[in-house]
Amino acid sequence: MKADIHPKYEACEIRCACGNAIETRSTRKQMLVGICNACHPFYTGQQKFVDTAGRVDKFQQRLAKTQAAQAALAEAAGKKKKRA
Repeated sequence: MKADIHPKYEACEIRCACGNAIETRSTRKQMLVGICNACHPFYTGQQKFVDTAGRVDKFQQRLAKTQAAQAALAEAAGKKKKRA
């Protein structure tokens, strides 16, 4: 086995965007993360549940409007061809 090929394992500070700091050990001296257990919605109990049924209803309403508009355009195009 070769000597002195492994990186040094030393104290490390992990800093979150919320300001939380965690002390651990790593091959790096400092790590910056965007979200941690102190600010993540799942761990803080602030998790929001999405109303899936409401989203489906909104999508179906938009789809119906789009289909109605396309049908109106097709009908208008058909009338123009008949006049010509």
